Amino acid sequence: MEGIKHKTINVNGISMHVAEKGEGPVVLLLHGFPEFWYTWRHQITALAASGYRAVAPDLRGYGDTEAPASITSYTCHHVVGDLVGLIKSLGEEKVFLVAHDWGALIGWYLCLFRPDLIKAFISITVPFRPRLLNIKPVAAMRAFFGDDYYMCRFQVPGEIEGEIAEYGTRQVLKKILTDRIPGPPLLPKGNPFGISSDFLSSTLPSWLSEDDLSFYADKYDQKGFTGGLNYYRALDLNWDLTAAWDGAQVKVPVQFIVGDLDMIYTTPGVKEYVHGGSFKRDVPLLDQIIVVEGAGHFINQEKPEEINAHILHFINKFQVNNIA
Repeated sequence: MEGIKHKTINVNGISMHVAEKGEGPVVLLLHGFPEFWYTWRHQITALAASGYRAVAPDLRGYGDTEAPASITSYTCHHVVGDLVGLIKSLGEEKVFLVAHDWGALIGWYLCLFRPDLIKAFISITVPFRPRLLNIKPVAAMRAFFGDDYYMCRFQVPGEIEGEIAEYGTRQVLKKILTDRIPGPPLLPKGNPFGISSDFLSSTLPSWLSEDDLSFYADKYDQKGFTGGLNYYRALDLNWDLTAAWDGAQVKVPVQFIVGDLDMIYTTPGVKEYVHGGSFKRDVPLLDQIIVVEGAGHFINQEKPEEINAHILHFINKFQVNNIA
């Protein structure tokens, strides 16, 4: 954490908090749900020590970045617009992009809409998701996985926020961050997070300290979860807004990293897409697929040294070839 600088900038009509460290080519780090810039603490340090400028914003709705109230303010166009403004504010023509979970979804949109800004993209846990032709995302997920599927349960404003409040921010975050149940993730009403007395007394894994959990919980107690949940509530709107990109390929160099225990990777159909040729068809410059054994969803925190090595090996290739 030492030497990480924090600042607030104005981009795309909102104030955005950014953490950064280092000098050199920019590596833009995009977090997922339920996180903020802190998820990249290990990567920020490693990248800065290796001659890069690591830049980790809180995405809109998260952490110390502004959180507009309207769900319609969380579309892919809004968030990509924020990132375009951030990249311009850094004085960079192009950046390396590393993203996890919802950050990876936004990363795919950024690469699709503005490939001219991206040198190479490392997507962690979430592969590209081609646009469905005849059915909107939420209806498709209900049909495949049922009403208790987590993305479906997040749709009604205030509902899941109330259930989180009932069980407590700290315990819910502990459950989400440490859960190893294979996908698809389900949140049944009554006890959606499966928090039991045994869980309440359980110890944290070695990669997540009590101080780490407190840092997350304190921020979410201040900010709330609605901003992050609004990304899920804008899924169908994103489908409407991206009709012009139907069938479009992502044409930037890509490395994909996922844990073999990841809830997304173990969701039916995902492995077939990733390894069966469709992923490569949609992302023709896909360079490598890395499956890390014994790792869950929050892999950049669980196995930081291994993930740092993969990130640096990939982006260093572009530096050596003088094409960065």
